[in-house]
Amino acid sequence: MSNKPDQKVAFITGANKGLGLETGRGLGKLGYAVVLGSRDLGRGKAAADKLRSEGVADVEAFQFDVTNYDDHKKVARHIEERYGRLDVLVNNAGAQFEKADFASDFNTTSHCPIDALRNTFDTNFFAAVSLTQTLLPLIRKALAGRIVNVSSILGSLTLHSDPKSDIYNKKAFAYDASKTALNAFTVHLAQELRNTKIKVNSAHPGWVQTDMGGSAAPLGISEGGKTSIELATLPDDGPTGGYFHMGKKIPW
Repeated sequence: MSNKPDQKVAFITGANKGLGLETGRGLGKLGYAVVLGSRDLGRGKAAADKLRSEGVADVEAFQFDVTNYDDHKKVARHIEERYGRLDVLVNNAGAQFEKADFASDFNTTSHCPIDALRNTFDTNFFAAVSLTQTLLPLIRKALAGRIVNVSSILGSLTLHSDPKSDIYNKKAFAYDASKTALNAFTVHLAQELRNTKIKVNSAHPGWVQTDMGGSAAPLGISEGGKTSIELATLPDDGPTGGYFHMGKKIPW
């Protein structure tokens, strides 16, 4: 094991850029040992180098494709051999395959290709569930594990069914449904782990200026990473089984 015995360890998927990298930056500056999951190892190493140049002492890149389940086993072995446990898992990697212009009203439901639905669920839901199940034995070894599922307000059925809500006329069916399913995973896993010190929560980063969010988004990357960092560092009396944006609860 290469980290200090009392140093917390975080693994973040989709972490070579955007919200994942910002989450790694925030946790690294808090003293966590950070493992950046990146499909492209070169880009992951460049991201790790960037964080080191900013003062993050313990950071490494790991080649990781969230939809490759062999990679789930590989990263579990790596974390166990190098660190012995995992304190924080941030299921950040996500994808949207539907075309959606959030500047106007849209609804893709009746013409969403089934392949797009399957591919979206593979990345945003099935992969997150599989990875969490694979890494849970290592999270149980932590004094107080934290699992953060990066969801979206677009997963809220309450808001989608409310004609007065801002998202009522914004319906990317595959993406939205995958985040609703991810929220269900949060609720179910939190209930199963309710008598442990592990906390499981869903995070809505906000509409952020990422590759997916686009340049019209109102929030910068630094603001977008705040919710994941907050949920990854919850105190012992913090919430579990919740759905949050910057400390405020979102309706399911």
